[in-house]
Amino acid sequence: MGTKLTKRAVDTARPGQTVWDGELPGFGLRVSPKGVKAYVLKYRFHGRQRWYTIGQHGRPAPALGENNRSGETGEDAHVWTPDRARREANRLLGGISSGIDPAGVRAADKAAESLKEFAKRYERDHVDPHTKASTAKETKRILTKYILPKLGHIRVKDLGRAEVAKFHSDMKAKPYQANRCLAVVSNMLAKAEEWGIREDGRGACRAIKKFKEAKRERFLSAKEAKALADALEKAKASGTNPHAIAIIRLLAVTGARRNEIEALQWSEVDQERGMLRLGDSKTGAKVIPLAPAAQVILSELPKVKGSKWVFPAVSGDGHFQGLGKIWREVRKSANLEDVRLHDLRHTFASFGAAGGLSLPLIGALLGHKQAATTQRYAHLADDPVKRAADQAGSAVAAAMEGDSGEIVPIGDVSEGA
Repeated sequence: MGTKLTKRAVDTARPGQTVWDGELPGFGLRVSPKGVKAYVLKYRFHGRQRWYTIGQHGRPAPALGENNRSGETGEDAHVWTPDRARREANRLLGGISSGIDPAGVRAADKAAESLKEFAKRYERDHVDPHTKASTAKETKRILTKYILPKLGHIRVKDLGRAEVAKFHSDMKAKPYQANRCLAVVSNMLAKAEEWGIREDGRGACRAIKKFKEAKRERFLSAKEAKALADALEKAKASGTNPHAIAIIRLLAVTGARRNEIEALQWSEVDQERGMLRLGDSKTGAKVIPLAPAAQVILSELPKVKGSKWVFPAVSGDGHFQGLGKIWREVRKSANLEDVRLHDLRHTFASFGAAGGLSLPLIGALLGHKQAATTQRYAHLADDPVKRAADQAGSAVAAAMEGDSGEIVPIGDVSEGA
């Protein structure tokens, strides 16, 4: 048995020299012509001789945890030393005997996709062909703005719960966006497992608790609706794109979703029966009845020759997509800066509920698949009854105070129930 490779032997090794350990075959120290010292392992795999660099002497080494029984302390406990490198060589030789080529594993690791690289495949092979256009657009926005800047450099195979949890936690000021990001990361990693890029069952997003999201219910009052109408008239008079004005008005009087109106095609407009027949929507094929006001808006729109879109783009062959900026200007003019376009849908439903429409009927108008989705308007549906109680109670109170006690007719309270 030869001499064991020691720190003294390492310190005295000269450029261009290779010093072999006398106890562990294949383990040694190589010194480059420039004097860089690295621990190496020479081995045979499937009949071929291979060299594997374990680590550079004195440079940072991975933590050994409970396996650190060498007695190394201080700086030596965190860098490559002869004893640490020997233990790693022993571990590698055990893997080689089991058919694992460390050089091949390292090459595969270097070639492994980062999350940023994988995102291109994820978008091409899953997002674009298997999700709706609006969902695809939002997913790509979330990836570009939030996920890739923070996690894009990490290899897909290595992304763990600690990194995802920190990423999610760091976004606590934006709970809604944080939860959407978590959902996208979870779906990406599920696809990576499905496509064999990541080990099954890693579950990097499992047990990460989502933030509570405050449900935002903003309905326009009659006064605010009038202010919005005035702002739209003002915008129209100032030369604002008429298609944008018409889209906003249609959203208000139909309760439709933004993408359902923006991407509306003339083939989906049944003017004779007064309805929209959407081939696709968030909830699939859908019919939207048109109130007279909506029919008037559509009837006044000129058809652009050669375009299938009700609201064609300013340039190009697509549909109009410049609504965001115009909406911000309109709502500022109406002093409704906290109102989102989606709140027009809530307003449509709230006016219906306050007018006595039943929740199932409102759900049908909005195209809700789940009754629970419509339940947010339940308290508004009670308003007609409350108004009746107010009138009757006031009349009784007046009579008790010596007034005539005459009750003003309020109609059948049961109507619309």
